[in-house]
Amino acid sequence: MTLLLPALQSPTGPAASQEAVRFGDLSLTYGRLAGASAALAARIADAGRVAVWATPTPETVIAVVAALRAGVPAVPLNPRTGASELAHILADSEPTVVLAGPDDVLPAALEKLRRVTVDARVETENPTGHVEHGGVEPGPESPALIVYTSGTTGPPKGAVLPRRAIAASLDALEDAWGWTGDDVLVHALPLFHVHGLILGVLGPLRRGGSLRHLGKFSPDGVARELGSGGTMLFGVPTMYHRLAEVLDAPAGSAGSAERDVLAGALAGARLLVSGSAALPVHDHERIAAATGRRVIERYGMTETLMNTGIRADGAPRPGTVGPPLAGVELRLAEEDGTVLDPAGAIGEVGEIQVRGPNLFTGYLNRPDATAAAHTADGWFRTGDVGTVDADGYVTIVGRKATDLIKSGGYKIGAGEIENVLLGHPGVREAAVTGEEDPDLGERVVAWVVAADPDSPPPAEELADHVAAQLAPHKRPRTVRYLDALPRNDLGKIMKRSLHA
Repeated sequence: MTLLLPALQSPTGPAASQEAVRFGDLSLTYGRLAGASAALAARIADAGRVAVWATPTPETVIAVVAALRAGVPAVPLNPRTGASELAHILADSEPTVVLAGPDDVLPAALEKLRRVTVDARVETENPTGHVEHGGVEPGPESPALIVYTSGTTGPPKGAVLPRRAIAASLDALEDAWGWTGDDVLVHALPLFHVHGLILGVLGPLRRGGSLRHLGKFSPDGVARELGSGGTMLFGVPTMYHRLAEVLDAPAGSAGSAERDVLAGALAGARLLVSGSAALPVHDHERIAAATGRRVIERYGMTETLMNTGIRADGAPRPGTVGPPLAGVELRLAEEDGTVLDPAGAIGEVGEIQVRGPNLFTGYLNRPDATAAAHTADGWFRTGDVGTVDADGYVTIVGRKATDLIKSGGYKIGAGEIENVLLGHPGVREAAVTGEEDPDLGERVVAWVVAADPDSPPPAEELADHVAAQLAPHKRPRTVRYLDALPRNDLGKIMKRSLHA
């Protein structure tokens, strides 16, 4: 296997002075990041596993890169994780060291670990940036990261991600997006998960490009960084929704100047990418109308990294996540496991199953869960349901457990109803779920945040709006109004919390 991060292997000459990452006023060149990570790698080389207190800081970048270069599996920890969940993750992964910034205050559960402080402002004692591996890069199946799932159906499971999977996904995105060392990525994603850490940090570093992390998302920050050399923006739907809200400011209003600056910055970007959840078609259209630039989507998950993606040179189709990436096989299956014939399944809803070099090795300490997540012939059951069109473009309907509604003999995807609701001028946010119904089996329930809380659109009006654009059997039978939808750190709507 080639080097996972070749640009950090003893960089010299102009490459050493190129910016690798920037957080606010602190910038690390490739030379400085190589030196700092090499010095830290030497200090943790004997650790079985290391935990990383994954704040949105350059210290997290140094820590993860050092672990990768030392060949030591890293366990990124969400600083907002609750005490019981953190205790479970630590007991399951058994790290011996925790890497944290000098100002980080760690919870009591981490006190038993050896703390190694990472300070990005301190000059390295390893100016060559070279790491000794006995001359050998860790093998492709060596575990690189152990990333814990959200734990929606039980205690979080640690997905073991080998170096092979990281390299395969990032190289497939290089092919799909024309990603090069000249690209400057802008984002404000958390660094404890796949989107922000693997795509958002290791992606630029593998290509030899650079990252500008905003620390905290803001439309002003996006406009500033894209307007001063940024070429790519990664975000989640909540972020793009906020950008669309700014772009909607009418001419002559107090926000029109901010709108014009943001529109110009987005229009100048090479690539706008949304992920982690479906971006509503309404927001796609608002951004495209204001900037002339289409947002493209991709589809992945912790266990599989990236599965599909709209190509930079492909047709942008709002509402879809594109065809499978290079090396990824994808198929649909019925609930009983019957695989749908691709030729006859155009538009049919089925569970998405994938296989390829992008997949994880398994769940740490959970051979039972690993086996249950795979079919007998080796395909990974994603738990997501979707459709595939004649060109191979995938549309995600939602999660099998929460977004596939069986009503009156029909299989209904929550996602398409949500998109239609979001197109209604009186709706700011919307989620759709199914509830038990004695007549229909399940009825469609809409959870709505009104654009004007004092004058929400009537339930019957929303139901008729859906029926007119989709079909009568897809109309919401119940509409519930909320002040806000519950979301996690990546902006995904937590539908189980709605029913709770």
